[in-house]
Amino acid sequence: MTEPRIIKKYPNRRLYDTAISSYITLEDVKNLVKQHLPFSIQDAKTGEDLTRNILLQIILEQEEHGAPIFSSEVLTQLIRFYGDTLQGIVTSYFERSLHLFAKQQEDFRGKMYNPLSLMTDITEQNIKLWKDMQDSFFRAALPGNFHDATKHKDPKNSEP
Repeated sequence: MTEPRIIKKYPNRRLYDTAISSYITLEDVKNLVKQHLPFSIQDAKTGEDLTRNILLQIILEQEEHGAPIFSSEVLTQLIRFYGDTLQGIVTSYFERSLHLFAKQQEDFRGKMYNPLSLMTDITEQNIKLWKDMQDSFFRAALPGNFHDATKHKDPKNSEP
């Protein structure tokens, strides 16, 4: 894997791509994301990592122009998760869900010739994701009791 490109953000809000020795725009950064090129955006004076802030700025601009991905209801729910004990699980869930969705999209493009096979694969992957997330949730909510509560009992020996 190659080293990420370093982009410097100056106080005048300009972004300077050190790999090509040129100023770039937010649109250029968005294209780097779409091309899966690794990069890091740093404050030119302090070296502070500003990548996340710039990506949020790009998302905000995308949300303002065109059909938004985040409805008011989704944003409301997201705000409620901040500071909640399950915040880490939500973050993990989003990362895994988006990774799975991107993989499914890639698979879909590769399997256009057999839609039934594709839908079966997607369904199986979604079921596994939900089971894994449910397990994570119960492990967080019921520490120590999770494995005892989820063990399968022998139906011959179980009580009604």
